[in-house]
Amino acid sequence: MYEELKNIIEKSHRIVFFGGAGVSTESGVPDFRSENGLYKAMQTYRRSPEEMLSYSFFRSHMDTFYDHYKNNLIYREVKPNQAHYALAELEKQGKLRAVVTQNIDGLHQMAGSRKVWELHGSVMRNYCMDCNAFYDLDYIMDPENCNDAKGMKSQIPYCRKCGGVVKPDVVLYEEALDQDVINNAVDAISQADTLIVGGTSLVVYPAAGLINYFRGTDLVLINKSETQYDSKANLVINEPIGQVLGACVL
Repeated sequence: MYEELKNIIEKSHRIVFFGGAGVSTESGVPDFRSENGLYKAMQTYRRSPEEMLSYSFFRSHMDTFYDHYKNNLIYREVKPNQAHYALAELEKQGKLRAVVTQNIDGLHQMAGSRKVWELHGSVMRNYCMDCNAFYDLDYIMDPENCNDAKGMKSQIPYCRKCGGVVKPDVVLYEEALDQDVINNAVDAISQADTLIVGGTSLVVYPAAGLINYFRGTDLVLINKSETQYDSKANLVINEPIGQVLGACVL
């Protein structure tokens, strides 16, 4: 199977990679439903991740939202794995045209990828909801930036310019995906000659539906478990994505 993937990569000139949580779990970022995933971490709050990561919960329970967000969605110590570095290498070689990801951790860019369409946003970007000033991850994690106008301590980061709330540039439940990101992802996938899908079970919509825009030659699915699209693929590899891409590219 590895040799077959190497041959597909060798003959391809417009590869697009579509990835999900499984790409980041090999770096130590938990997914939603595994034994050490977000669902288990949520037991402390007695609420579901879908509720706590919704826009309405963000607005009505902001301090609790940020407490959960900072403790369960931010992993500043993690580093890119072989999958991230392999994709960056393919881009450097001129073979890979874009990465489309459901992850919000910024690991693709950390590994060197430049053309990355982040369907669900990124924890690395944060904006004031009032004046739109930009802040990085360090800013919202610094307790000194979480004092409100009255000097009260909280988990909520406030804008140093206008005092407004700083919100992560992450798509919450009840929020729509960014249309420009969707359009660029669709454009990349529809023009690809090879689509490599990795680390995703392809059950989260609308993101999973993007695979239907592929019109190229080779569809490759790399995931530890089966997906509903396996029968449509030219090649299916049920092994860890980092192990596979690392062996075939690096």
